[in-house]
Amino acid sequence: MIGDIAEGKECQTKDPMDLFRSGQVVKICAPMVRYSKLAFRTLVRKYSCDLCYTPMIVAADFVRSAKARDSEFTTNKAGDHPLIVQFAAKEAQILCDAARIICPVADGIDLNCGCPQRWAMAEGYGACLINKPELVKDMVRHVRNQIDNPKFSVSIKIRIHEDLKRTVDLCQKAEAAGVSWITVHGRSIEERHQPVHYDAIKTIKQSMSIPVVANGDIKTLKDAENVHHLTEADGIMVARGLLANPAMFAGYEETPFKCIQDWVDIALEHGTPFTCFHHHLMYMMERITSKQEKKVFNVLSSTSAVLDYLNDHYGV
Repeated sequence: MIGDIAEGKECQTKDPMDLFRSGQVVKICAPMVRYSKLAFRTLVRKYSCDLCYTPMIVAADFVRSAKARDSEFTTNKAGDHPLIVQFAAKEAQILCDAARIICPVADGIDLNCGCPQRWAMAEGYGACLINKPELVKDMVRHVRNQIDNPKFSVSIKIRIHEDLKRTVDLCQKAEAAGVSWITVHGRSIEERHQPVHYDAIKTIKQSMSIPVVANGDIKTLKDAENVHHLTEADGIMVARGLLANPAMFAGYEETPFKCIQDWVDIALEHGTPFTCFHHHLMYMMERITSKQEKKVFNVLSSTSAVLDYLNDHYGV
């Protein structure tokens, strides 16, 4: 797909901010390592997801290597919009270079300031950036100044500080630099499974004049409505909830068989590697299969075995 950029072919990009201007709560598929790739984005878009992110891509590798670009990023001209490409970066010019490469085929970039994994923090990426507000501000401003397309969005995804004043300061600096919106995962760097601080997201929302997206522990459409009510956020971003039920935003309590059929069709059409194809089905069928069925299904080792199982047990 990136090869098309070199030939000057552009996708039908959209202005993601139109979603926020609509007055409706924007329903968003989160950046997920290995999972939020083109085939899965295609699936959730069929079920009322408004905006999709790619998995996080290391900007320096993306800029340096055509091989990295081809393996890390795929899209299509028709339906994969609006699309946000999430980058890990720690230098303004590297982020700009990545944004310039991606600009013709995506609708915006997102700077990851929330990943708490040790490797990311050790490299100066992810959540450690919430402690470097001037650097974040500089990176946002550089991209804003170097990308000509006014509809191309520049967003950030963050975690919160123990001292929320520091988070508000970070967000206000990013807003002053021209950030389009901010996604807030309502936990600190140290917190993993503790309750999400939705009150903190509300405080941030009330301190900003740009859209704020709430993220963290949203498993159902009812959860999304409750979090919107608690935080007054303009958008709701979901990760694991969509893995378990890609039709969640369309109001389904659990994955409908139609959605499983759609995943099979889309995954086969896209040539999705078996492990990824199988893992997505394991997530989708978690709530609708017995323990005994899981034991059998989860150890299947080929696409044909999976297809036979689905056909025999569910008529899919």
